[in-house]
Amino acid sequence: MASTWWPCLVLALLFSEAASGFSRSPLRLLGKRSLPGGAADGIEVYSTKISCKVTSRFAHNVVTTKAVNNADKAKEISFDVELPKTAFITNFTLTIDGVTYPGNVKEKEVAKKQYEKAVSQGKTAGLVKASGRKLEKFTVSVNVAAGSNVTFELTYEELLKRHQGKYEMFLKVQPKQLIKHFEIEAHIFEPQGISTLDAEASFITNDLLGSALTKSFSGKKGHVSFKPSLDQQRSCPTCSDSLLNGDFTITYDVNRESPANVQVVNGYFVHFFAPQGLPVVPKNVVFVIDVSGSMAGRKIQQTRDALLKILDDVKETDHLNFILFSGGVTTWKDQLVQATPENLQEARTFVKNIRDDGMTNLNDGLLRGIHMLNKAREENLVPERSTSIVIMLTDGDANAGESNPERIQENVRNAIKGKFPLYNLGFGNNLNFNFLETMGLENHGFARRIYEDSDADLQLQGFYDEVANPLLTDVEMEYPQNAILDLTQNSYQHFYDGSEIVVAGRLADENINSFKADVKGQGAFNDLTFTEEVDVKEMEEALKEQDYIFGNYLERLWAYLTIEQLLEKRKNAQGEEKENLTAQALDLSLKYHFVTPLTSMVVTKPEDNEDQTAIADKPGEVAISAIPSRAYFIDGDPHFIIQVPEKNDALCFNIDEDPGTVLRLIQDPVTGLTVNGQIIGDKRDSTATNNRKTFFGKLGITNTQMDFRMEVTTEKITLWNGDEPSTFSWLDTATVTQDGISVTINRKKNMVISFGDGVTFVVVLHQVWKKFPGHYDFLGFYVVDSHRMSAQTHGLLGQFFHPFDFKVSDIHPGSDPTKPDATMVVKNHRLTVTRGSQKDYRKDASVGMKVACWFVHNNGEGLIDGIHTDYIVPNLF
Repeated sequence: MASTWWPCLVLALLFSEAASGFSRSPLRLLGKRSLPGGAADGIEVYSTKISCKVTSRFAHNVVTTKAVNNADKAKEISFDVELPKTAFITNFTLTIDGVTYPGNVKEKEVAKKQYEKAVSQGKTAGLVKASGRKLEKFTVSVNVAAGSNVTFELTYEELLKRHQGKYEMFLKVQPKQLIKHFEIEAHIFEPQGISTLDAEASFITNDLLGSALTKSFSGKKGHVSFKPSLDQQRSCPTCSDSLLNGDFTITYDVNRESPANVQVVNGYFVHFFAPQGLPVVPKNVVFVIDVSGSMAGRKIQQTRDALLKILDDVKETDHLNFILFSGGVTTWKDQLVQATPENLQEARTFVKNIRDDGMTNLNDGLLRGIHMLNKAREENLVPERSTSIVIMLTDGDANAGESNPERIQENVRNAIKGKFPLYNLGFGNNLNFNFLETMGLENHGFARRIYEDSDADLQLQGFYDEVANPLLTDVEMEYPQNAILDLTQNSYQHFYDGSEIVVAGRLADENINSFKADVKGQGAFNDLTFTEEVDVKEMEEALKEQDYIFGNYLERLWAYLTIEQLLEKRKNAQGEEKENLTAQALDLSLKYHFVTPLTSMVVTKPEDNEDQTAIADKPGEVAISAIPSRAYFIDGDPHFIIQVPEKNDALCFNIDEDPGTVLRLIQDPVTGLTVNGQIIGDKRDSTATNNRKTFFGKLGITNTQMDFRMEVTTEKITLWNGDEPSTFSWLDTATVTQDGISVTINRKKNMVISFGDGVTFVVVLHQVWKKFPGHYDFLGFYVVDSHRMSAQTHGLLGQFFHPFDFKVSDIHPGSDPTKPDATMVVKNHRLTVTRGSQKDYRKDASVGMKVACWFVHNNGEGLIDGIHTDYIVPNLF
C-alpha cells in the first residue's frame, strides 16, 4: 500500500471551448491550497524566487517556491505560475524532504491510456491553461506529509521579441499571501551592448517600488532585482494580505551601431537585423470592418474610437480606404485615395457614422478590399515603391454570402496571390480564431485576438502602430552558399520599424575562420544591402566567458525558433507535408526538452510498482502520462543498479576491489562534469575477496566549466569554488547556490546536488551504530536526472545514460533455489545472470525499497565496456 504522503500527481489541460473548437476536459480539480502563498492552515510558504537569465534575447527562467507543512497531518497544496504563451516549459521538478522527482519530456500519444486511468482514479490534479492575453497558467497539486518540506521548480525558456523598439519580459506576480523571502532577479547579457533598461510593477507605487527595486546596466550586462520586505508586501501597515498582485515587466533594448549583428558559437549562428533611421515606405491600406449586428454596442463604439485614433497617425504619403461588411458590402470610396488632410477629415466623418446592421458577409468584404488594392497597383494609382496591406476585423463567423471557411480561404488566397499580407483581427471569443489564423498565415500575415475589455480600442490602435511604419519590403537574409545547414525562415515580405528579424542556423563547417551575412531589401527610394562579417574564433573567445549565463544558449535559441516556425507551418499543411513537419518539430522538442503542443512534461515518482506523475502541457490538446523514469544508483556492497523502464526491469553488478581504490563513476568531457568514488572496507578487514564487503566512503564531484569541486565523506561535505573551501557537517540543514549549482544538505539523511536544470544527484548517508561489528558508515549515490549530459558521457554509471538493449531467456533454477538463473544477451555478449534484488534508499536511508534486478557476475563483465580495472583512477579529483 502506498504511503499517503508521497506525491500523487496528474497534470491535465483545460482550454477555451469557443476558442479551440474542442470540448472541455471532464477533469475536475480537487480542493487545494494555492502557492505561492504564506502560512495557511499549517502550510507555510517561506520562499519564492523568480530567476531570469537572458543571453542574446533568449530567456531562461526558473520559478522556485519552497513550503513546509507545519500541521500535524498531511496537507494538499498547489503551485500556481502564469507564464508567457510564447514560452516552452523545459523542466518541472518536485523535491520532497530532499528527494527530487525530475521531469522528462514525452510524446503526448504515449500517455493517453495512463491519463484516462489516472483521471478515472480521481488523482490529485494540475493543469496548464490559457489565462489571459499574454499568459497561460501552470498548476500542480501535491499531498505533503506533516513536518515535510516541498520545493516546486518550474523552468521555461522563450525568445524575447522586439516590440515597438523594446524587448519585454513579462512576469506575473501573485503570491496571494505574505512570503518571508520573495525575490525576482534578472541577469541580462547582450553582446551588442545594452542601451536602455527599465522595470516597473503595476501593483506598487513608485515610492515603494524604489526601495525594493534595483536596476542597472553597463556595457553588455544588465541586472534587475526586486526584493520587497514583509512590510513592503503588506497592503496596509497592519494588514496580513499581500500587495503583490499584478504585472512585473522588464524592458530593454540594445545598441544599434550596426543594423545587423551576427553571433557564432559552437557551430551555430544567429543573425539579428533591425536597421534604424530609414525612411518609411508608403502604405496602401484597406480596412475591412465587420459591422454586422453582433458588433452592436460597445464593440462598434470601440472600433470607431480606434479608427479615429489610427487616422491621426496615417501619413500623407499613404493611401487608404474603408470597406464595411454586414449582409452586404459598403465602401467609403470607389478606389484608394491619398491621405491628404482633406481626405482624412472626410474619412473621420465616415467612421463616426459607422453603424451595425445585419449578417456577416466576410467573404465579399475581403475580396472587395483585395480587388481594390490589386486595381490600384495595376492602374498606377499608388507609388511604385509602396507596400499594400489588408487589415480585417470581425467578431464572428461568416453567415451570409460564402460561409464555408475553406472556400473563403481559397478565394482569398487566389485573390492575393502572395503579393501582400493579410492581418486578421478577431474581436472577442465567439469566433473561429483558427480560421482567421490559418488565413492570415497563408497570406504572409497573422491573426491577433482583440480582447473584449475596456481597452479594446487601445488594442486595435496598438496593432496598427506595429505595422504603421514599414522600412523595407521583400527582405532576404543571405549567407555563403554551402556554408549553412538547417536555416530558419530567412525571407520576409515586410520589415516594420521597432521590430527585429531573427534568423538562426548551423554551420556546415565548425572550423571556418570568418562568416559573412547579407541582408537585401527594397527601401522607400532604392534597393539596400547590409553586410556583416565576423571573425568566428575571435567571437567565440569573446563569448566563452559568458557561458555561465546558461551554456549552449545559441543552440537552444536555434532549436526554439525552428520548432516555433515548424509549428506555424504545420497549421496550414496537409497530408504528408503535415506529417513531416510534425515529425521534425516532435524530434526537436524531445531532443531539447521543450514542452510544445506535441509533447508533455512527465514528472515521475516510482513507488513500489506504481508510478504517479505530473504532466505539463501547452494549450490546445489534452495528454497525460505515467511513465517510469530511468534511474541509476550505487548503494550497499557496492551495488550498481541500472533501471531500464523500457524493459520494466533492472540490471545490477558489483565491483570487487581493495579498500582505497578510486573508481570513475561518471565523466562527461562536454559539460566538464566528473564523479569519482573511493571504496572503504568493513571492520573485519578480511583479505578473502569472496567474503569481503566494501562500500563507498568518499565521493569527488567536479565541474571544470564551473570551477567547482566537492568532496563528500561520511563526516563532512567540502565545497570549493576556485580555491576557497566551504565545509559543512552532516548535522547541518543548509542550501548553497552559486551560478547554476545548488547543493542542499538534509541533516543526517541525504544531500541533493543540481547543476542547472538538467543534472541532479542525491547522496544518501548510511549511519550505523558505532559499536556495530560489521562495517562503518557509508554513502549511496543516485542519479535522478541526467538529460543535460552529453552523448560522450562514460564511466561505470555514465555509460548507461545512453539507450541500450538486452534480452533475457532460458530462465531456470540456479544454485540458490530462491534466485533463478537466466541467459542474457547484451552488447553482443551472452552471459549467465542471476535474479536477485537490491535496495533503493532514497526514500528511507535505514529501510530502503527493494528493486528486483538481473545480477551480472564477475564485476559486470560483458555488461560494462571493457573491464572494471579500466575505471580505476589515481584519486578523487
